[in-house]
Amino acid sequence: MRVSRGSWRVRARHPRKGAAAPADESVRDPLVRLDFFPRALEERRVGIASLARNVRFGGPDGRVHFARLSVCLVLGVVAAVLVVPPKTKAQGPATPTPVVLLDKKPLPLDGDTDKTLEAARAIAREYVAQPLTVKVEGGRAITRPRSELGARVDPQRLVALVAELRDPRSAMRRAHDAIARGKPLELPLPVGVDDTRAQAALLAVKDELDHAPANARLDFKTRKVLPDQPGHRVDVHATLARLDAAIAKGDGEITALVETIPASRTADQIREVRYDDVLGYFTTKYARDNAHEARTFNLRIAASKLDGHVLMPGEVFDFNQVVGPRDEANGYKVATVISQGELVDGMGGGTCQISGTLHGAAFFSGLEVVERRPHTRPSGYIKMGMDSTVVYPTITLKLRNPFPFAVVLHEVVENGEVRAEVLGPPRTRDVTFFRKISQATPFKEKEIPDAKVPKGERVLVQRGIPGFAVTRYRIVRDGPYAAREKTVDSYPPTVQIWRVGTGEADKSFEAKDDAHAEYVADEMLTITQGPSARPGSQERGGATVESRVAGKYGSYGWTVREGFTQEIKPREGKKKDPKDPDNPGVD
Repeated sequence: MRVSRGSWRVRARHPRKGAAAPADESVRDPLVRLDFFPRALEERRVGIASLARNVRFGGPDGRVHFARLSVCLVLGVVAAVLVVPPKTKAQGPATPTPVVLLDKKPLPLDGDTDKTLEAARAIAREYVAQPLTVKVEGGRAITRPRSELGARVDPQRLVALVAELRDPRSAMRRAHDAIARGKPLELPLPVGVDDTRAQAALLAVKDELDHAPANARLDFKTRKVLPDQPGHRVDVHATLARLDAAIAKGDGEITALVETIPASRTADQIREVRYDDVLGYFTTKYARDNAHEARTFNLRIAASKLDGHVLMPGEVFDFNQVVGPRDEANGYKVATVISQGELVDGMGGGTCQISGTLHGAAFFSGLEVVERRPHTRPSGYIKMGMDSTVVYPTITLKLRNPFPFAVVLHEVVENGEVRAEVLGPPRTRDVTFFRKISQATPFKEKEIPDAKVPKGERVLVQRGIPGFAVTRYRIVRDGPYAAREKTVDSYPPTVQIWRVGTGEADKSFEAKDDAHAEYVADEMLTITQGPSARPGSQERGGATVESRVAGKYGSYGWTVREGFTQEIKPREGKKKDPKDPDNPGVD
């Protein structure tokens, strides 16, 4: 039989005269498909292997067997050549070298392949380094290099593309020569998107572009209602498809697909709210010098976030939800914060004074305190039992409006004073705050060796503060009715830290001790606020009257008298008046 490469069919000869006719009718067909061919080759291979094992090539019979084996080997090689098609080479004449523009940039084809490939890679690197802007409605946008958003050039496809461009007989070159001879051959880069990296990048972008809706609120300066603003939430998966298309096209900007979040408080809902009187107020002091400039800046930002917030009947105010994150993106600066009982620098320092002052106003207005936590050490700007620590997003202050009418929160920072007010219809309630210190716990002292301090010197890094167990009462009087609430606060002791010198003697060394004075607090404190606190007072919301019993904790030197510590004498020329408001130590 013959094997035709062109038709991939086998033509069978007719049987010799006298030979028995084949039983299978399909064999009579002069054109037999190649279906049997692999099986025939396999039978031939087995036969050759058996022959090689069993045949000896000695004598006349051996020469016959050797000749037969040689013929079989030749036929096997011929069959293999016919079955395996040869590699096809580009057909047709060579084409002239065109001008190639890869991503609209010239790609030289002169020189060797490595030179062209390196030029293509340089174009690819430049492409993925170009900026791409992701924006949302309202003007918010971020810009990142395409590579950070997941763009990548397929290196294998780039190598194959260069090989096609350098082959004068390639299909690409022949097609271009036939259609646009003499014109530049413009090609895009083989770019794609790494979905995993792109999704991670868009999640980071989402954190920057998402913003919560802004409820309608009151502007006390203009006495007008500020309209509500919807929020936006980026849909990462839908935006990923737009990013993929933009990178493929080479676009420099995409609009993220966002979900609109309506505000929960509209202007129409609060337009008729009354805020004629002060239901409760509270004030704290802050330092105004340059050293506290960043902290004062943070105070004003935080207060502005909640100023004018309307709390409807039964609604709960969440400080963290309304004020939002205290980070650099929201304009906050680094200032002193309390962390694990120690004063350290932290982003948004001072925010707790806003929450504590608001808590005081809510306390005296009669709002329900749903959630509140004291600090890990007493604060110099506010009385023990009135403070409220906040940490975004874990620790917050929550207040509920128990009244049948809406109230408005108002807080301002000016002239060294933070003032918070709860506004509503005319006030009828008197509220009393009563606090008793039931126990004081000594603080520990810690010494830290310091080679920067001369031997024999001790520097007070942090003044210790005893721990306190405080019992608080709130008594609300409204006409003939009164209600009393009891809570207990616990302030753990603050460690007193010394740096002990181990270094060389240095006459120029000047020790700088912790400037905070000894912490003193009245053993019993009563504060009453309301219309009946001082009849005839012109103060909006009524007067505030305090009554104090110093007891064992309310005068300077009590920690030494109680045996908590030894007396710390002020260094020469460093004495500071403990009544100085910039050096808080008095409750």
